Amino acid sequence: MSDEEHHFESKADAGASKTYPQQAGTIRKNGHIVIKNRPCKVVEVSTSKTGKHGHAKCHFVGIDIFTGKKLEDIVPSSHNCDVPHVNRTDYQLIDISEDGFVSLLTESGGTKDDLKLPTDETLLSQIKDGFGEGKDLIVSVMSAMGEEQICGLKDIGPK
Repeated sequence: MSDEEHHFESKADAGASKTYPQQAGTIRKNGHIVIKNRPCKVVEVSTSKTGKHGHAKCHFVGIDIFTGKKLEDIVPSSHNCDVPHVNRTDYQLIDISEDGFVSLLTESGGTKDDLKLPTDETLLSQIKDGFGEGKDLIVSVMSAMGEEQICGLKDIGPK
Protein backbone atom coordinates (compact mmCIF):
# COMPACT_ATOMS: atom_id res chain seq x y z
CA MET A 1 0.00 0.00 0.00
CA SER A 2 1.28 3.45 -0.82
CA ASP A 3 1.13 6.38 1.56
CA GLU A 4 0.44 9.00 -1.10
CA GLU A 5 -2.73 11.09 -0.82
CA HIS A 6 -5.55 10.71 -3.28
CA HIS A 7 -7.47 13.75 -4.46
CA PHE A 8 -10.93 13.28 -5.91
CA GLU A 9 -12.91 15.78 -7.93
CA SER A 10 -16.08 16.29 -5.89
CA LYS A 11 -19.32 16.95 -7.72
CA ALA A 12 -22.69 17.73 -6.14
CA ASP A 13 -24.52 14.84 -7.84
CA ALA A 14 -21.86 12.23 -6.94
CA GLY A 15 -22.18 10.69 -10.40
CA ALA A 16 -25.87 10.00 -9.87
CA SER A 17 -28.21 9.33 -12.75
CA LYS A 18 -29.87 12.27 -14.48
CA THR A 19 -33.28 10.61 -14.04
CA TYR A 20 -35.03 8.20 -11.71
CA PRO A 21 -37.83 5.71 -12.46
CA GLN A 22 -41.38 6.28 -11.27
CA GLN A 23 -44.52 4.32 -12.05
CA ALA A 24 -46.53 6.10 -14.75
CA GLY A 25 -49.78 5.85 -12.79
CA THR A 26 -48.30 7.86 -9.88
CA ILE A 27 -47.09 10.85 -11.93
CA ARG A 28 -49.39 13.83 -11.44
CA LYS A 29 -50.02 17.22 -13.03
CA ASN A 30 -47.24 19.79 -12.25
CA GLY A 31 -44.75 16.95 -11.74
CA HIS A 32 -41.84 16.28 -14.10
CA ILE A 33 -41.34 13.55 -16.70
CA VAL A 34 -38.92 12.75 -19.53
CA ILE A 35 -40.64 12.73 -22.94
CA LYS A 36 -38.53 12.05 -26.06
CA ASN A 37 -35.34 12.54 -23.98
CA ARG A 38 -36.39 16.03 -22.87
CA PRO A 39 -37.20 17.08 -19.27
CA CYS A 40 -40.83 18.26 -19.19
CA LYS A 41 -43.29 19.69 -16.69
CA VAL A 42 -46.55 17.73 -16.81
CA VAL A 43 -49.51 19.96 -17.71
CA GLU A 44 -52.13 17.28 -18.36
CA VAL A 45 -52.59 13.62 -17.40
CA SER A 46 -55.45 11.42 -18.55
CA THR A 47 -55.87 7.72 -17.86
CA SER A 48 -57.80 5.39 -20.15
CA LYS A 49 -59.07 1.91 -19.38
CA THR A 50 -58.49 -0.50 -22.25
CA GLY A 51 -59.96 -3.88 -23.26
CA LYS A 52 -60.39 -7.06 -21.25
CA HIS A 53 -56.69 -8.02 -21.13
CA GLY A 54 -55.08 -4.64 -21.87
CA HIS A 55 -53.36 -2.23 -19.52
CA ALA A 56 -54.74 1.11 -18.42
CA LYS A 57 -52.77 3.77 -20.28
CA CYS A 58 -51.62 7.20 -19.11
CA HIS A 59 -51.56 10.01 -21.64
CA PHE A 60 -49.09 12.73 -20.63
CA VAL A 61 -48.89 16.23 -22.08
CA GLY A 62 -45.74 18.01 -20.99
CA ILE A 63 -43.96 21.27 -21.72
CA ASP A 64 -40.17 21.15 -22.15
CA ILE A 65 -38.75 23.10 -19.19
CA PHE A 66 -35.98 24.62 -21.36
CA THR A 67 -37.53 25.19 -24.80
CA GLY A 68 -41.23 25.53 -23.92
CA LYS A 69 -42.23 23.00 -26.62
CA LYS A 70 -45.30 20.84 -26.02
CA LEU A 71 -44.61 17.08 -26.04
CA GLU A 72 -46.94 14.10 -25.59
CA ASP A 73 -46.46 10.48 -24.55
CA ILE A 74 -48.68 7.46 -23.85
CA VAL A 75 -47.40 4.88 -21.34
CA PRO A 76 -49.09 1.85 -19.69
CA SER A 77 -49.86 2.97 -16.13
CA SER A 78 -48.09 -0.04 -14.60
CA HIS A 79 -44.81 0.73 -16.43
CA ASN A 80 -42.04 2.99 -15.18
CA CYS A 81 -41.29 6.42 -16.67
CA ASP A 82 -38.11 8.42 -16.31
CA VAL A 83 -38.44 11.47 -14.08
CA PRO A 84 -35.66 14.07 -14.31
CA HIS A 85 -33.85 15.42 -11.25
CA VAL A 86 -34.72 19.12 -11.54
CA ASN A 87 -32.75 21.57 -9.41
CA ARG A 88 -33.25 25.29 -9.02
CA THR A 89 -30.42 27.44 -7.70
CA ASP A 90 -30.26 31.19 -7.13
CA TYR A 91 -27.14 33.16 -8.06
CA GLN A 92 -26.33 36.86 -7.89
CA LEU A 93 -25.71 38.49 -11.27
CA ILE A 94 -22.29 40.13 -11.46
CA ASP A 95 -21.83 40.95 -15.14
CA ILE A 96 -23.19 40.44 -18.66
CA SER A 97 -20.53 39.99 -21.36
CA GLU A 98 -20.79 41.25 -24.95
CA ASP A 99 -21.26 37.72 -26.34
CA GLY A 100 -24.37 37.04 -24.23
CA PHE A 101 -22.79 35.09 -21.37
CA VAL A 102 -23.53 36.04 -17.75
CA SER A 103 -21.15 36.04 -14.82
CA LEU A 104 -22.82 34.78 -11.65
CA LEU A 105 -21.71 34.72 -8.02
CA THR A 106 -22.07 31.30 -6.35
CA GLU A 107 -22.83 30.76 -2.65
CA SER A 108 -19.24 29.69 -2.03
CA GLY A 109 -17.98 33.03 -3.39
CA GLY A 110 -16.73 31.72 -6.74
CA THR A 111 -18.01 32.73 -10.15
CA LYS A 112 -19.98 30.76 -12.71
CA ASP A 113 -19.36 32.00 -16.25
CA ASP A 114 -20.72 29.23 -18.49
CA LEU A 115 -24.37 30.32 -18.79
CA LYS A 116 -25.88 32.27 -21.66
CA LEU A 117 -28.64 34.86 -21.29
CA PRO A 118 -32.13 33.32 -21.62
CA THR A 119 -33.87 33.24 -25.00
CA ASP A 120 -37.22 34.32 -23.50
CA GLU A 121 -37.65 37.94 -24.66
CA THR A 122 -39.41 39.35 -21.56
CA LEU A 123 -36.94 37.75 -19.12
CA LEU A 124 -34.01 38.84 -21.30
CA SER A 125 -35.15 42.48 -21.36
CA GLN A 126 -35.86 42.45 -17.59
CA ILE A 127 -32.33 41.20 -16.88
CA LYS A 128 -30.66 43.66 -19.29
CA ASP A 129 -32.74 46.65 -18.10
CA GLY A 130 -32.29 45.84 -14.41
CA PHE A 131 -28.55 45.34 -14.87
CA GLY A 132 -28.30 48.56 -16.89
CA GLU A 133 -29.99 50.47 -14.06
CA GLY A 134 -27.41 49.09 -11.61
CA LYS A 135 -29.89 46.99 -9.62
CA ASP A 136 -28.80 43.99 -7.58
CA LEU A 137 -30.34 41.01 -9.39
CA ILE A 138 -30.70 37.40 -8.31
CA VAL A 139 -31.28 34.95 -11.17
CA SER A 140 -32.82 31.49 -10.73
CA VAL A 141 -31.06 28.78 -12.72
CA MET A 142 -32.92 25.56 -13.47
CA SER A 143 -30.82 22.49 -14.17
CA ALA A 144 -31.94 19.04 -15.34
CA MET A 145 -30.33 16.24 -17.35
CA GLY A 146 -27.04 18.08 -17.82
CA GLU A 147 -28.64 21.31 -19.10
CA GLU A 148 -28.89 24.64 -17.32
CA GLN A 149 -30.86 27.76 -18.10
CA ILE A 150 -31.84 31.00 -16.39
CA CYS A 151 -35.57 30.74 -15.67
CA GLY A 152 -36.36 33.55 -13.24
CA LEU A 153 -35.28 36.85 -11.79
CA LYS A 154 -35.53 38.59 -8.42
CA ASP A 155 -34.70 42.23 -7.80
CA ILE A 156 -33.17 42.81 -4.36
CA GLY A 157 -32.80 46.57 -4.75
CA PRO A 158 -30.05 48.95 -5.92
CA LYS A 159 -26.37 48.09 -5.46
